[in-house]
Amino acid sequence: MGGFFGAVSHRDIVLDVFFGTDYHSHLGTRNAGMAIWDCEHGCKRQIHSISNTPFRTKFEKDLPAFRGCTGIGCISDSDPQPLLVRSHLGLYAITTVGQINNAEELVEKYFADHGHQFMAMSSGKVNATELVAALINERESLEAGLRHAQHLVDGSMTILLMTSDQSIIAARDYKGRLPVIIGKNEDGYCVSFESFAFQKLGYSKDYELGPAEIVRIRADGYETLMPAKENMRICAFLWTYYGYPNSNYEGINVEVMRYRNGEIMARDEITRGNLPKVDYVAGVPDSGLPHAIGFANRSGKPFARPFVKYTPTWPRSFMPSNQGVRDQVAKMKQIPVPELIEGKKLLFVDDSIVRGTQLQGTVDFLYESGAAEVHMRSACPPIMYACKYLNFSRGNSDMDLIARRTIQELEGDEGQQHLEEYADVSTERGKCLRQAIAEKFGFDSLGYQSLDGLLEAIGIDPEKICTYCWNGKE
Repeated sequence: MGGFFGAVSHRDIVLDVFFGTDYHSHLGTRNAGMAIWDCEHGCKRQIHSISNTPFRTKFEKDLPAFRGCTGIGCISDSDPQPLLVRSHLGLYAITTVGQINNAEELVEKYFADHGHQFMAMSSGKVNATELVAALINERESLEAGLRHAQHLVDGSMTILLMTSDQSIIAARDYKGRLPVIIGKNEDGYCVSFESFAFQKLGYSKDYELGPAEIVRIRADGYETLMPAKENMRICAFLWTYYGYPNSNYEGINVEVMRYRNGEIMARDEITRGNLPKVDYVAGVPDSGLPHAIGFANRSGKPFARPFVKYTPTWPRSFMPSNQGVRDQVAKMKQIPVPELIEGKKLLFVDDSIVRGTQLQGTVDFLYESGAAEVHMRSACPPIMYACKYLNFSRGNSDMDLIARRTIQELEGDEGQQHLEEYADVSTERGKCLRQAIAEKFGFDSLGYQSLDGLLEAIGIDPEKICTYCWNGKE
């Protein structure tokens, strides 16, 4: 996915942007960048790959060369950014988070007006942020261009611009699928994806943008350039997986939601009478741990950590681009605690089961370590549709998803006509899907949180939450 942080102040903000951006490193592992505006020397920008080295390590050596009172930074799980753009609208730096499903169509439309060109990447594709900048430049003002770009994009697009007049323009995506929050301190303002990032830097929350809202931020205050829309569809995965535990979205804390989600899962299993007899409840590190704590608290089963992750050298298992290397890294990271595994019946809670690429390795590892039984629970429903808004999964096709592949194996094309029924684990097809995946990976049982249970755990109006990946509804 990706994240961003910006600051504009009466004092130097280089360290604020450095640490604020670093606090978004859990949102991406490919590229990162910083752009700082210095009134005397103009804009200085630096971009690094962070595929194998953390943001902090890559950018520490750049800090002495940065200075200025306005800056933006980004963690990008896609193209290199931020970019510097010079057009009839002036010189500005731009960073984006989102997904453009109709990128090729927009590029070809832009080419229709002869004389236009893009800098192509090695794949031949156009940098998505450069494409957004081109759309913005089709209008006569930045605010009109931002709205124009968001209208044309099929998908989702949140945008930060840093302009030469010492201001930052923030545009939340059209349906508010991601948060954009403004913080304030005595010297100026910041804008951030994650709320905890600016709180650690001495800012306090001052304002949260609404869907499609566009705001200009200066050191002395901020103003709305384009008002918010009413229809919000914020991503539910922010709470179940992507969000950092300290973060709050729409007033709901991530860690608290995950405890509540686990509790609801256990409550419903107890009600149905199918809670297995186990020795321990455990989380699949790391984002599954709070869901498991909630499950254990409600079920009355002891919480334990039968294995831990060795993270000093490989903090995230999907950092390498090669799937085989990722799988091997995931295997090397899992260090068992034999006293909590041998002869034990274990119930694990994971935040989600998306492609299933590492499930087999996990269950094999547990049985090889002496587990008597391994039960698996997913803290969200079966994922039926690849996200077309935020690109949270590496897969490019719905058939990369373990649920969809299994349905195809069970019923062929006919099964794809009954996805809603398969997604409901209380139906016969839903039970069949659950049993097939359990048998595929060797689980003694497999359970999923229901969509109603997930929405209950989040606790805001369900109409304001995006559930596309589970039910295909926009």
